[in-house]
Amino acid sequence: MSERIEKYIREMSLEEKARQLTQVNAVIVRAETKAEITGADEGMDLSEADVAGVGSVLNFAGAEDAVAIQDEYLSKSGKKIPLIFMQDVVHGFRTIFPVPLAIGCSFDPSVAEECAEVSAAEAKYSGVQVTFAPMVDLVRDARWGRVMETTGEDPFLNGLMGAAFVRGYHKGGILCCVKHFAAYGAAEAGREYNTTDISERSLKEYYLPAYRACIDAGADMVMSSFNLLNGVPVNGHKDLLVDVLRKEWGFDGVLISDYAAVKEMIRHGYLETMKECAETVIGNELDMEMMSSAYIHHLPDLVREGKVPEKRVDESLRRVLELKEKAGLFDRPYGNADAEKAKAVFLSPAHREAAKKAALKSCVLLKNDGVLPLQREGDLALVGPYAAEGNIFGGWACHGRAEETVSVYEGVKAVLGRDVPCAAGCGGKLLERDVSGIPAALAEIAGCDVAVVCIGEPSDCSGEAASRADLAIPAPQESLVKAVKGTGCKVVAVVFGGRPQVLTGIEPYCDAILYAWQPGTEGGSAVAELLFGMEEPTGRLTMSFPRMTGQCPIYYNAFSTGRPRVPDTLENCIYISAYRDTLNAPLYPFGYGLGYTDWSLSGVRLSSQTIGRGGKTAVTATLKNTGERAGETLVQLYIRDRFATAVRPVKELKDFRKVRLGAGEETEISFEVREEMLRFYTASGEYASEAGTFDIYVGLSSADVQGCVLTLV
Repeated sequence: MSERIEKYIREMSLEEKARQLTQVNAVIVRAETKAEITGADEGMDLSEADVAGVGSVLNFAGAEDAVAIQDEYLSKSGKKIPLIFMQDVVHGFRTIFPVPLAIGCSFDPSVAEECAEVSAAEAKYSGVQVTFAPMVDLVRDARWGRVMETTGEDPFLNGLMGAAFVRGYHKGGILCCVKHFAAYGAAEAGREYNTTDISERSLKEYYLPAYRACIDAGADMVMSSFNLLNGVPVNGHKDLLVDVLRKEWGFDGVLISDYAAVKEMIRHGYLETMKECAETVIGNELDMEMMSSAYIHHLPDLVREGKVPEKRVDESLRRVLELKEKAGLFDRPYGNADAEKAKAVFLSPAHREAAKKAALKSCVLLKNDGVLPLQREGDLALVGPYAAEGNIFGGWACHGRAEETVSVYEGVKAVLGRDVPCAAGCGGKLLERDVSGIPAALAEIAGCDVAVVCIGEPSDCSGEAASRADLAIPAPQESLVKAVKGTGCKVVAVVFGGRPQVLTGIEPYCDAILYAWQPGTEGGSAVAELLFGMEEPTGRLTMSFPRMTGQCPIYYNAFSTGRPRVPDTLENCIYISAYRDTLNAPLYPFGYGLGYTDWSLSGVRLSSQTIGRGGKTAVTATLKNTGERAGETLVQLYIRDRFATAVRPVKELKDFRKVRLGAGEETEISFEVREEMLRFYTASGEYASEAGTFDIYVGLSSADVQGCVLTLV
């Protein structure tokens, strides 16, 4: 601890300390601030002295606003400790990248790192010192809107991508806060802010590892989540916030609550008063309270009454002040805020190119009956509510602007160097019902050989507070697809969304389906280049796509059950774990995606079929490009522990590798299989491997694998 921080702590009153441990919306400090508020503002009953002493603000409107806020604050502040400015910079600031779930589909941590670096480079000049990202919640239910913020349903991949985001934010010049600790992504029924109930083993095995990976990568802050976990609000879980986060993992950075989460402990029915909330969360080492005022109103009295040691308050204050010192604010209270520098980097050619590269690597080709890539000379038309739409950047898009985004229509015109027919046909709103525009759209595209139909969900229908009970493509858009197919032309669906959607209703009417997610500022450019074969789709799914919404939650690394459905057919449904009206398998599984060539995988074998403790072996397979053009594919390594004291999933991803081969070329692909990859939380709670038999799989998706058998002795 620096001498400066020691002096502050020594000289500050209890009231001043409590204020420093509080974060508020910037508009509370400066009334002229115009920025989107990311939660309900129910009032905090703050005095002028309270406002003049808070430690941090969120939700402000750029560099000039940040400087004005800091000036106004410091002019009234007694101790002149600068505010630290935080914002949700999730997948871009002005240049918007694909949503993180899409970036996950790149299976390329360098894409996540570059996204974060560019985002930080734009955000730092706009006054942001800390971003509330990355979000690494494990997700298995596409009904939950915030699946778009994470990278998928696999804990291993989420950890790799989360750590890459951390590195990128730091390279770009801002600090970062991993969220939401813990298990927020397991909301029951996929309904936002809903309760979660997870066994201790499942929590340790699947939900916690990605947070740990981010902390090991140097995350500066951790955000605790809103949710009830196993009957207790997360902010009431000393076992998680102290025993795991602080003691087991050694995290000594700032722990901040989510928006008003401390106050919401009362609504949960856990605590009765704000004073009890303050006593509980300070005891659980929550360092900063976001948008509620339990600390300001009650922490000084709790110390004076002997219920909270002042030493505990000082420890949290030290962490907050050290964060400000780390951000350089004691020497430069505005940080890097500079409106002119911000304008210079916003949407720069390099940033746009990085965003396009990310979109190219994130789109996933789900179906192709030979229609793609398109021929430039053909008669082509665009149709659908998202064909000419610029708002295709998804939730948490900061200062992204639709008018600065390349639409599919603009991207196609740029590739072809000419205009093409384009018609909406229907609206793109989630609850849209009007189909009256379809006949006019069909007339507009009459005579075309191929129609690119751009459909999906609006940007504001995924993200926070954006749960959906029905994941099907909205009815008017489905009707549009069927009507276009009825004209006799080939149908290429480009689907936009921040989550997996149910495509069962449109799939039979499409000759090709490209899932573009919410691809960001250069989304239309990337889609056009993929459609015309200038680039090849290389994305692979990191969330399973259900056939029907009722399958949710659905994920590849599930358990077989005692009555597995083998074979997975509609007829096989009596007294087994099955649905009567659909298959158990997803429509498109984890790890799945097509390209513009074909692949074969053969000869899976181990260098040694037996290993011991601390040992390793190699699994090798022959990969061949059997198509007529060069291409890239993703080779994936999975394992299964056949018998264990705590039952293991049918598959677990352990490694992956991208491979590029020319037409007709083949190569040997090898993965190292180490004993540590076989470890798990046993029935006794120990993290260890158990002797026995393991299936080692190599494949091109979680549902397309070939295996061999390994014995651990």
